Amino acid sequence: MLEDFDLNSIQDVGQAREGIMMLLNLVEDLKLENRELREENQRLRDEINRLKGEQGKPDIKPNKPVVTTNHSSEQERRRPKEREKSSKVNQIKIDRQQVLTVDRAKLPPDAEFKGYEKVIVQDILIRTDNVLFLKEKYYSAGEQKTYLAEMPNGYKGQFGPGVKAMALVLYYAGNMAEPKIMEFFEHIGLQISSGQLSNLLIKDHQPFHAEKNALYEAGLRSSCWQHIDDTGTRVNGQNQYCHVVCNPLYTAYFTTDKKSRLKVLDVLNNLRDRTFRLNPEAYQFLDLFSLPARVINELKKFPHEQSLSEKEFTGLLDEHLPNLGVQQRTHIMEAAAVAAYHAQVEFPVVRLLICDDAPQFKWITEELALCWIHDGRHYKKLQPVVAHHQKELEIFRGKYWTFYDQLLDYRMNPNPEDAARLSKEFDELFSTVTGYNALDDRIAKTKDKKHCLLMVLHHPEILLHNNPAELGARTRTRKRDVSSGPRTEDGKKAWDTFMSLVNTAKKLGLSVYRFFYDRVTGAHEIPSLADLITEKAKSLNLDGSWNPP
Repeated sequence: MLEDFDLNSIQDVGQAREGIMMLLNLVEDLKLENRELREENQRLRDEINRLKGEQGKPDIKPNKPVVTTNHSSEQERRRPKEREKSSKVNQIKIDRQQVLTVDRAKLPPDAEFKGYEKVIVQDILIRTDNVLFLKEKYYSAGEQKTYLAEMPNGYKGQFGPGVKAMALVLYYAGNMAEPKIMEFFEHIGLQISSGQLSNLLIKDHQPFHAEKNALYEAGLRSSCWQHIDDTGTRVNGQNQYCHVVCNPLYTAYFTTDKKSRLKVLDVLNNLRDRTFRLNPEAYQFLDLFSLPARVINELKKFPHEQSLSEKEFTGLLDEHLPNLGVQQRTHIMEAAAVAAYHAQVEFPVVRLLICDDAPQFKWITEELALCWIHDGRHYKKLQPVVAHHQKELEIFRGKYWTFYDQLLDYRMNPNPEDAARLSKEFDELFSTVTGYNALDDRIAKTKDKKHCLLMVLHHPEILLHNNPAELGARTRTRKRDVSSGPRTEDGKKAWDTFMSLVNTAKKLGLSVYRFFYDRVTGAHEIPSLADLITEKAKSLNLDGSWNPP
């Protein structure tokens, strides 16, 4: 009955139409509540069965699922592009040249030489290059000292630079598990233990850690805006969080035990020691949380316009405000940490974050741009059962992505007239009232985020979505699926460093293997990633709206 019901066919007699609309929304609410209760009931049954030592309900996938759980908006937002197949011949490096001759006995007497026909064939050689080094040794009786020839660069320990570079590439770029890397090396003819391989992957990598720090600082300086996201990860079996910060030139990874606002600030500061500062900006932040007047008055007795270490600031809180609640103390520390972050001059400060609507990202930067794709997923999660509501939802989602397309066009040709027009159209579109309460509530929530969703009107160089950070997070997720997670602090640091180097090298168009080999041998023929980021940023002009001509 509900599938064939058309609300528009009802003639409005008195309050009949309004009453029926209320009943239809009640049906939607009850169906949603029923669906959630059924799912919860099944979860409880499965848990009871598990506690009894039995199995829960088998998860048998239907041939044609009735209710989709795919909330991606890729199909709606993506513009079709014509497929262009480009030639890669010019990108192939020629390592050797071989002339192929024709058997002269097969040639007729009048055959004339007409040059060569070029055919490029790509191939690789995978074999051992085990070296027995005979190191000259001299002894000086007068000095009572032995002189020994030094090993070539990159040859330290039992394995050469080729093995070290290949292990790093297979594990961090190829996403292979350690047992499979060992199996690969054994097939080639290398003799290596699991402990030795683990050490190659996570131990003694200070130069790589230093390069990651340098590329991150260069990446932050390359643009006023950055993408940010986080995903779950495990360290020694414990749940932690991997933060991803990136822009078109780099991607950096940081694993922390929490994903709070203070941890996000730590990440933006490259995990340096925290500092705290009380100033007008800090009090403006605290106004959002309506702290008691006595707390504010006590804070005003603290040193102002002065950066304090975490030990100094928490000591003042313990001494003067010992009875603070956990939330109040957290809000005060966040406010002072944000103020200190903005006041610093020794490290680049991000002015705009592109992210989802998670609370830990808010109030950290001057401006915030929200992801349209994240917002669009909320509409796709709506599952109306009334045909009229389904139609209203489909119509509005079409208008939603049409407006999104207009914003894409604006990025290509920004101008004040179109900015004003799009701002007005946003207000009109997201003031729509359909009569489907769940949809109308969602529309109103989108309207409340207008400033952050329309940040592109002020800064057309930024993207309308947070896909770069999400793709970075997906890389960590795939690595986690294969290798579970690091087990030590050295492993955690290595994961963050090498995933940062791999993804940044890809964005800069570098061969990851050649980069690692260059660094392991100490040749440094490839410029530092930080220098490449800085140089490329000059041509991209990522901060055009912040630095108008």
